[in-house]
Amino acid sequence: MIAARAAQPPGRVGYVIGRKVMPLAVDRNRLRRCLREMIRGARPALEAFDVILRIKRNVARTEIDLVLGEARQLLARLSEAAESTQ
Repeated sequence: MIAARAAQPPGRVGYVIGRKVMPLAVDRNRLRRCLREMIRGARPALEAFDVILRIKRNVARTEIDLVLGEARQLLARLSEAAESTQ
């Protein structure tokens, strides 16, 4: 995850999930949809940031839940940092 202060609120979110990392488009789209829903739930706390969620290592279909758990932890830490700076 890469995060930076947004130039103009609300911040933007980008997803980078390459074909080499997840060969099947169905799996990439499913992961992207789940990440979008996670961001939507954490949105009020993250509006001050531009965020890029990038998947770097190979992810099997059975590991999508692990990726979502890691993303949830990273977003929670980011929202805690945002709340502490306000």
